[in-house]
Amino acid sequence: MTQVAVRPRVSFEEYIDICAQSEERYELVRGELHLMNPPTVLHYRIAKFLEQVLDRVIEDHFDPDEWETFREVGQRTEVNSSRLPDLAIVSRVEADKLLKQTAVFQSPSLLVVEIVSPSSVSEDYDGKLKEYQALGVLKYWIVDYEGLGAAKHIGFPKAPTLTIHELVNDKYQAKQFRGDDPIQSPTFKHLNLTAHQVCSAGRSQS
Repeated sequence: MTQVAVRPRVSFEEYIDICAQSEERYELVRGELHLMNPPTVLHYRIAKFLEQVLDRVIEDHFDPDEWETFREVGQRTEVNSSRLPDLAIVSRVEADKLLKQTAVFQSPSLLVVEIVSPSSVSEDYDGKLKEYQALGVLKYWIVDYEGLGAAKHIGFPKAPTLTIHELVNDKYQAKQFRGDDPIQSPTFKHLNLTAHQVCSAGRSQS
């Protein structure tokens, strides 16, 4: 998502109050509010596509009473930081406790997905990665459907890339998938999906 810093520093508790009283969407980044501008239609369609895919995986191969997929739900990452991932698989037990509250989860998500936009590149590949890793989010996917990341992240020549980070001994191990590469993840081993299908989701096929 696109983000712009606004307002003075606030605490996490103040952030929750602001979110509850505002129709605007914010992330909290080390005490600073960042206004989240609406992404592109293509961005939305990729998120919707992945949500539908992961819903089926949870229904068929996980316990749907334990996990639930949400788009743009809050994930607290630090004492004074909270992100709005494009997609997350979260604890259904915690979700039930937040039914009438601002939807910011404090326990680590099973999976977080960020879809790269021009203004979010550095945060998606650096700041958010460090926060999700430190929090203990087991899986972090970066969907770079335009190939915007630096060559050190997605290689050269740059191209649409799906990067999957798996937490191993408290550190993320990254694998890149491009084109017709089948997506491989030990947790989601039942996926029948290629990088191209994800990165091109939502584009009209002619």
